[in-house]
Amino acid sequence: MNRSELQRLANERIEEARALLIGSHWSGAYYLAGYALECGLKSCVLARVERTGIIFQDKKFAEKCWTHDLSLLIELADLKTVLDAAQSSDPNLYANWMVARAWTESTRYKITIETEARELVQAISDANQGVLQWISRYW
Repeated sequence: MNRSELQRLANERIEEARALLIGSHWSGAYYLAGYALECGLKSCVLARVERTGIIFQDKKFAEKCWTHDLSLLIELADLKTVLDAAQSSDPNLYANWMVARAWTESTRYKITIETEARELVQAISDANQGVLQWISRYW
């Protein structure tokens, strides 16, 4: 999978999450919203690989990328310092990241309530301070 495919998937999955919200499918909306963010972050990781050649400096780098952990993906994309700085100047981005980082792949086995689903979809997809909007600058 390449960067543009991951970006397309990120955008598709967030749209699917929005559609699931409209249909009152809270658990699916929650899961797909997080998956959208994961795809976007993996595109950022690939951007770092292309920019730096990190895979030739750290033999285990590719292995580390086989994760669903959003915070770890931020680190693998080398965005932690950038995110910290952005959050300190943008309290809305900070709040949205706090919501988004709670997502895990295991939520596919969880029943999610409406408020949780709406909060996560909003935190990820907000056009101004959404986490997906922010990371799209780096993918």
